[in-house]
Amino acid sequence: MTTMLPTEGSQARSLAALAHEFLATMQGGHGALGLTPVTSAVLVVVDGLGTSNLAERSGHARVLSANRGRSLRSPIPSTTAASLPTILTGRLPGEHGMVGYKVRDPRTQRLVNQLTGWDSIDDPDAWQRSRTVFEQMRTINAGAVAVGPAKFAGSGFTQAVLRGSRYVPADGIAERVDAAAEIVRQKGPQFVYLYIPELDKIAHKHGWRSDKWLAALEIVDAELSRLHSLVDARQTGVVVTADHGVVDVPSHDQLLYDAIPGLRDDIENVGGEPRFLQLYTSDSRAAEVAARWRDAYGDVALIATRAEAIAAGWYGAVAPEVSPRIGDVLVAARTRVAFYDSSPNSVTSRKMIGQHGSLSDDERYTPFIRLGAWAI
Repeated sequence: MTTMLPTEGSQARSLAALAHEFLATMQGGHGALGLTPVTSAVLVVVDGLGTSNLAERSGHARVLSANRGRSLRSPIPSTTAASLPTILTGRLPGEHGMVGYKVRDPRTQRLVNQLTGWDSIDDPDAWQRSRTVFEQMRTINAGAVAVGPAKFAGSGFTQAVLRGSRYVPADGIAERVDAAAEIVRQKGPQFVYLYIPELDKIAHKHGWRSDKWLAALEIVDAELSRLHSLVDARQTGVVVTADHGVVDVPSHDQLLYDAIPGLRDDIENVGGEPRFLQLYTSDSRAAEVAARWRDAYGDVALIATRAEAIAAGWYGAVAPEVSPRIGDVLVAARTRVAFYDSSPNSVTSRKMIGQHGSLSDDERYTPFIRLGAWAI
């Protein structure tokens, strides 16, 4: 039995549109998202700041809220490991190959953490398959710079997703803003990617409705307001967006799937993340596994086989070498639940409050905020 799945429509307002927008406007053209020609551009990604998160706390982010246009949509799954490559290549996960947080490497049959597990990938340069916006900027003789925390400077994820950039480490948000502003003041066209991970980290630990998250949002708003004032509004455009939004899932809404007898049968690996599991089994068992999971959790999740998800366009056009990276069965939460097993390995993960990864609007819709030369 198959299931009716939501299908992906137009990608006109996908996060994948941003790379093309910057390349167009920095070559004297008008972008499809309505941006005008500029000499230089700054792309700010505030990890975890979804449209719904910002809208509910708009009074604490007056500058960002006042300059917000129509939302953009993150790819599926709505997670950093898939979304940042989409933003920085202009391609969807089925093309760039980063299809989730934990995925199985078809060569080794081992689960690989896409953010931190690059040492176990045989060919890191080929794993992320698409040209980055930084590589493309260099072909038009523009500077290509990424500004982010020092701890990410040499990571495998940075090398794959920010390929072609010069990485400028700066740990505080204010220091990152200062660095970005200084770069775009340099002679010649400059493209700067500025990454702010603080809100997402706080949301995971304390929840996005916590006082700590709210205080951090006020700092982000103040610092990006300062960035707006520092750049030359005649020639430098600034876009602020996010890789995904966040929903809070309290501990009493965690579902332990290994408590249901037989549900782990025929499953070799469980990848993905708590709101978007990727179950790896043999192709011949995928339909049977999907049916069991629909019987158990069909009221709170969409359960699809890989073939069904690809047919519904969840990953965009999927390259043959990328297809086996996707779980044979996908479990996408559609209520505010998160899926775990009861093993000791999940203890740390089960402390997370803020979650993302699934298909809800709260997780997938991200703000499109225009500052500098593009201010509304």
